[in-house]
Amino acid sequence: MEILVLGSGTSHGVPMIGCSCSVCRSENPKNRRFRPSILVRNGEETLLIDTTPELRLQCLQFDVKRVDAILFTHTHADHIFGLDDVRRFNDMQGVDLPAYGDEGTLADIRRIYPYIFTATQMGGGKPRLKLLEVPRQFSLFGMQIQSFYVLHGKLPVLAYRFDLEATKEAPAQSFAYVTDVSYIPPEAMERLQGLDVLLLDAVRFDPHPTHFGLYQALEVIQQLQPKKAWLTHLSHHFDHDKVNADLPEGVALSYDGLSVDVGQI
Repeated sequence: MEILVLGSGTSHGVPMIGCSCSVCRSENPKNRRFRPSILVRNGEETLLIDTTPELRLQCLQFDVKRVDAILFTHTHADHIFGLDDVRRFNDMQGVDLPAYGDEGTLADIRRIYPYIFTATQMGGGKPRLKLLEVPRQFSLFGMQIQSFYVLHGKLPVLAYRFDLEATKEAPAQSFAYVTDVSYIPPEAMERLQGLDVLLLDAVRFDPHPTHFGLYQALEVIQQLQPKKAWLTHLSHHFDHDKVNADLPEGVALSYDGLSVDVGQI
């Protein structure tokens, strides 16, 4: 099971419009952050989590040539406004793409993208999607997936856990993606036990009304004790090299293009 970080940034992205801070002006590529999204691969089959406004650029930069299904966390702009770009995968693969979300997410997608679901002529084509309400537990592409809620301020958003059973070639593997979170309820904390890899929101140093601050995220990581944790949804408050140098062992800032082989953790 491989994780590819397509975007590690917050809703503004980094660099941020109109900002001349040292991080926004940095030449370090790890300080350039697309909006937050990842791929989860098991063999050739690929799950995309969220469709950011930069989806086309992300796929070009990181040579993404296949998407077999989409999982949505929620419908804020930085997580869904690249949905139209998935039509290229329809064309290349010749199939409709299953897209999973909760009831509210699917309703929002129909409202925001009505042309996808109505019989209209589109010279450039349009995405072909099968909208599916995400189960709490299901199997997809050989992975056992759990969906569960965390709180993004007062808004419930979906987090995901992926488990892969042990084989003769590889050990059992587990990974969770928890973005846009300011509070993890006890039930969700139970679902996050025993992880090999955790990718967790940390938007800035100080607490935020709808996101973890760095020290809140580190406290959660200390409680959960994953083998390895990466932080995501990062703002321009974080200079990659400087902050990484001060993080505890087993914790690091993610970055666009980070590839993690969960079986090697």
